Amino acid sequence: MQNDGTGRILVQNLSKTFGPVAAVQNLSFAVEPGSVTGFLGPNGAGKTTTLRMLLGLVTPTAGSATISGLPYAQLGNPARVVGAVLENEGFHPKRTARNHLRVYAAAIGVPDQRADEVLGLVGLQAAANRKPGEFSLGMRQRLALATALLGNPQVLVLDEPANGLDPEGIMWLRNFLRAYAREGRTVLVSSHLLSEVEQTIDQVVIISHGMTRYYGSLEQLRGSQQTRVLVQAADPSALVKALQEAGYTQVEPAPDGRVAVTGATRQQIGDLVAKSGLAVYGMEEDRADLEKLFFQLTNGAYTGAPMQQQPPQTPPGGGWGPPPPGYGPPQQQYQAPPGYQPGPQQGWGGQR
Repeated sequence: MQNDGTGRILVQNLSKTFGPVAAVQNLSFAVEPGSVTGFLGPNGAGKTTTLRMLLGLVTPTAGSATISGLPYAQLGNPARVVGAVLENEGFHPKRTARNHLRVYAAAIGVPDQRADEVLGLVGLQAAANRKPGEFSLGMRQRLALATALLGNPQVLVLDEPANGLDPEGIMWLRNFLRAYAREGRTVLVSSHLLSEVEQTIDQVVIISHGMTRYYGSLEQLRGSQQTRVLVQAADPSALVKALQEAGYTQVEPAPDGRVAVTGATRQQIGDLVAKSGLAVYGMEEDRADLEKLFFQLTNGAYTGAPMQQQPPQTPPGGGWGPPPPGYGPPQQQYQAPPGYQPGPQQGWGGQR
């Protein structure tokens, strides 16, 4: 086996048991270069255990997890291939952010100036001489990400990266990850912040009780659920009767008194009520969102066609080329709030 240079993550039939507990059961998925993949599941679903097996921190009971065709332990200098954030507590509380990064830079063989480069990438330039013990949760998240970026890696593996970030910080992170993927790199993001992930990811892996519930594109997942139209009618009973006579059988009352119609468009319903002479005060298309589908999948109430698929066995042609000399930041950079002055009592980018 050798490093194929693609930056592709491949998980095949991965399982892990701790005594009688099956934490992960036969997981299979691929994370392709040039995309942001969301790794979703409720607490206890097996997400962190899976990431730890991918990063060589936990030995699988069965199956395999590789990056660029190799297990993590065989990557040589893995920090140059994979940047990972599984927690944000690995900082010496009295060492400055810059010195923390310089220690890691020396360990992986990159020059000291890379520490200042990555501080700039994550918006912590003004906090370079502050100590992580004084940082807010959001600032520690940024410093952990900066540590992962030191080796200019092809692959980013992030566990709950938005935890502790304020809304502006979440927007910055979204733009950063998408820009990183646009350079042909691979991004795998574990999260339970579904509304945020939906705006960031291209592909999604959803697991529950250690098993894959869905693996594929976000658009396929949305498209597997039929869209409803919610109609506010002057006479709901008359509308229901007219719809049923026209052949629309999936009609039911909504909790707010509107009539929910599945399998029809607003235009079709509009034409029908116009011909029937019924008064309608409004129509709204109720599109399936990721959060609703997530709960259906993890609670066993998913009603769409089964979407689970096995990843291809060989990497696609073309692969990921050598990384650029220094990763350029996204166009939108996080800026310090007006009047910000560094100090031990001032949080930045998140909640204390």
